[in-house]
Amino acid sequence: MPRWKALPDELDPQVKEFATQLRRLVDRAGLGVAALSDRTGYSRTSWERYLGGRLLAPKGAVVALAEVTGTDPVHLTTMWELAERAWSRSEQRHDRTMEAIRISQARAALGEFGEPPVPSASTATAGSGAPRRTGGAVATPGVAGPAGVSPTIPPQPTAPDANRREGTGSRGPAAPERPAAPAGGGRRRLTMFLAGVVGVAVVIAAVLSLAGHHGGHGKKKRSVAVSSAPSAGTGAALPAGVRCAGAGCTGKDAEAMGCSGDLVTTAGTVTLGATTLEVRYSRTCGAAWGRITGAARGDSVRVTAGAVTKRGDITAAGDTIAYTPMVAVRDAEQAKACATLASGRTGCTS
Repeated sequence: MPRWKALPDELDPQVKEFATQLRRLVDRAGLGVAALSDRTGYSRTSWERYLGGRLLAPKGAVVALAEVTGTDPVHLTTMWELAERAWSRSEQRHDRTMEAIRISQARAALGEFGEPPVPSASTATAGSGAPRRTGGAVATPGVAGPAGVSPTIPPQPTAPDANRREGTGSRGPAAPERPAAPAGGGRRRLTMFLAGVVGVAVVIAAVLSLAGHHGGHGKKKRSVAVSSAPSAGTGAALPAGVRCAGAGCTGKDAEAMGCSGDLVTTAGTVTLGATTLEVRYSRTCGAAWGRITGAARGDSVRVTAGAVTKRGDITAAGDTIAYTPMVAVRDAEQAKACATLASGRTGCTS
């Protein structure tokens, strides 16, 4: 059974080539997904998505993969830039398709209320809107009734004594004839008004949905530094899998608390020979931690935020990566990471 599943057919050729290249590097290094996650600092779920073509790997993950596999990061990031542009073009086509679907749905919703009633053939031939006499009764265009008689104006006599009061023989003033109001006109106006209100609501909902979609729902996740972070006790709902925020993360492991992977950015980097020192920051968790890669046994890293300092060490032979526990921060600039190598060399992020 092959190790990798086939990449989705709908992938852009440039993205498919890039995902295939990532798979080759992982195979050549003999790494499993779990080991890859441990060495790069990106979660196992994230790497499964990257290597499966369901999500484009961020540039940070690509650089980390190049480090652990001994690949030239310049060439790999060049391929990533081409794949990133192709991915963006695919998303733009998807956005236009979704916009067309929503517009079509809005038009269909408006069409469900129908058009205003069309006069029947019998009433359309009545000519103008003025009432006319038909067999001694007043007929009004647009009004249906038994035998063509208006339901609101009773039949009137056509004899010369039409103005004579019935049963008295005396004459009285003739009552003026008034056209009957079209039946159901008020209901039609109400229906059309409600249809207009619903139509406006549908269009507004579609616009808001499109705005939300362009704002990031359909977009790939990007690493962006921000100046605010959630704090524990705010009561704000955390994303699925995230188990702490703010002060509640201090002293805890970022991977175990769901703060790494797609939620993390690199806030600062320093190179000490073959060793890379980083400040890792998660806005969602409101926490930062230190990391060293390309390190050796006896090397250590620590992170400081205010009066709080946490430390991580490499104690096993063959390990090349070490992390500190997390410290709560309001923004990435509050955290500072320092490394002390077994060779005696030291360095800190600014």
